Amino acid sequence: MRLSKDLEENISHAKSVLPISKSFDITTRELLLGETRAYWIGINGFCKTEVLQQIFSDLQNPLYMQDTQVESIERYLNARIGYVQASLSDNWEEILHAVCSGPSALFVQGFDRAILIDVRTYPARGVGEPDTERVSRGARDGFVETLLLNANLIRRRIRSPELTFEILNVGTEGECDVAIAYLGSKASPELLWKLKKALGNLSVTSLTMGSKSLEELLVPKKWFHPLPSLHLTERPDVACSFLEEGHIVLLVDNSPSVLILPSTIFQFTQSPEDYYKSPIVGTYFRLVRFLCIPVSLLLLPFFLLITVHFPRLSQEWHLLSTENLSGPIIVFYALAVEFLLDLFKYSNSVTSSHLSGSLSIVGGLIIGDIAVELHWASVEILFYAAVTLLTSLALSSAEFGEGLRVYRFFLILATAFLGLWGFLGGLALVLLSIATTPTFEGFSYFWPLYPFQWEALRTLLFRYPTAMAQPSKVWRRRK
Repeated sequence: MRLSKDLEENISHAKSVLPISKSFDITTRELLLGETRAYWIGINGFCKTEVLQQIFSDLQNPLYMQDTQVESIERYLNARIGYVQASLSDNWEEILHAVCSGPSALFVQGFDRAILIDVRTYPARGVGEPDTERVSRGARDGFVETLLLNANLIRRRIRSPELTFEILNVGTEGECDVAIAYLGSKASPELLWKLKKALGNLSVTSLTMGSKSLEELLVPKKWFHPLPSLHLTERPDVACSFLEEGHIVLLVDNSPSVLILPSTIFQFTQSPEDYYKSPIVGTYFRLVRFLCIPVSLLLLPFFLLITVHFPRLSQEWHLLSTENLSGPIIVFYALAVEFLLDLFKYSNSVTSSHLSGSLSIVGGLIIGDIAVELHWASVEILFYAAVTLLTSLALSSAEFGEGLRVYRFFLILATAFLGLWGFLGGLALVLLSIATTPTFEGFSYFWPLYPFQWEALRTLLFRYPTAMAQPSKVWRRRK
């Protein structure tokens, strides 16, 4: 719908589509630009009041405003409004979207175009280090909920004219801003085109959960695929390293994390801590994290398999100090400890930091001494469950570790009820589920292991010195 040249008609339409008289945060102001009437609409709290006051003061200053009538809206914008971010628009949808997003609109009598003045400012927290991706050394900044600040954090590190941020609107009601960040000479044009097409075809009212909602819309998954399909990070240095390797980064407004695509299973074992240590130390801890994956997945189910279904091997290997424990009791102990550890981990993640010390004491008593004395657990199962928990926490991606926990719980149940065949069959189903984890546009989840590319794989397995870390050319992966 186009604007009208009649100011009263534009004001009436604005009042019909916006709750101007009902919503306290929508501010309006009638102005006189010389002898020409004007009407301003903005959101209180989104606009920089000092800048707007200076603009209005200049527009109404008789020494500054020599023309009593506004003859040309383009000339008036270029000659009288000295603010940088100002433009014209004659489309009501564009104007309403701008007003709801932060910029304000100035309607002038006799013209069918409004002046959009972008003096917005958003409430934002400090760019502190993210809790889920802490490092002992290195940068301490992290992404925040403001899209422009996140783009600035990336631009500050990559000062290249090829760095591009293309912005799109996703959602029929929320109209959330999504920015596509890429390096022109390194990103795949085909992947970039398909991503824009996928974002334009999304049918959703709003991205209520930010980047997580966008991930589920871009890569739909079945319930038996608990592992993440796209890599999320809250660290600007991590996002910049992937951009330099030819990846595409998605920034979602109101979300402190960005999406990296395409993603593989190896990305969830990487950690920025590796690159803030010497190459040999970084390689060691990277290999330790690789070892944590099978340990976290198989340690407790394998312990159940031996102790419940092969008690003679359990006695020879001294896996249990208490010999009178029956199979059902051991299974109950394992399930109880798994539940208590998950409950403790979840409670610790959502509890205030002021209560974390008390929660640790209570959790240690419940899961430790009291659980053993009440015969809800045994010392051996507590030990193996604690090792399993530590290996899960050692993984750099919390979402990846939670997916492994779902697989582990399934293996525990299959092993407890079906024995060796349950363990082997469950493991086969788990591997099948991992292998069929969907990715954006069907890229291999196991690249560069499959399709095999040793030059890229060795940079993921080992921490190379900085001079050798970057590939000589961008890896062109296949589906």
